Amino acid sequence: MTDVQTRPDAETTGTDEPAVAAGAVASRRVVLAGAGALGAGCLLAACGTDTSGGANGANGGDFTNDPVPAGSAGADAGGTGSTGKGSSGGGKTLVAAADVPEGGGVIKGDYVITQPQKGLYKAFSKICTHQGCPVSKVDGRVITCPCHNSTFSIVDGSPTGGPAKKPLPQTEVKLDGDDIVAA
Repeated sequence: MTDVQTRPDAETTGTDEPAVAAGAVASRRVVLAGAGALGAGCLLAACGTDTSGGANGANGGDFTNDPVPAGSAGADAGGTGSTGKGSSGGGKTLVAAADVPEGGGVIKGDYVITQPQKGLYKAFSKICTHQGCPVSKVDGRVITCPCHNSTFSIVDGSPTGGPAKKPLPQTEVKLDGDDIVAA
């Protein structure tokens, strides 16, 4: 006679495996597949950059590849508002001319003010045209953005390196006494 071991009906599933083990395998597969899909979705979302003004970033994602020049709107736009100290009726005082080195520039308020050659002053928006970060320094006739290392010319604000493709927006300025003012 053969020795046969039997199982109670509660454990029988029609296969050689107990019912508890079959249910656990299916649950693990579902959990692992769901976790993999969630991970892939997070990875794809993190790799994308939405420049359409959607919810990108902590502040609502108002990034654009064509930002409005800083200071171009509001009461002082066009030189019709405050004239600043020591001004004889020109636009808003941006910086003292003595503070802008020849062949270099300074970052003051919303602007980068440069002096590419003696007595010639230029002003550009300090907001990088690549992803909207403020530029951080003017050195060696180059304006530099720290976010992605875009560089711009102090002469005309045109991009000279990095991912930026558009020049920094320019604001007309003039020398008014000892100050550089918005024209």
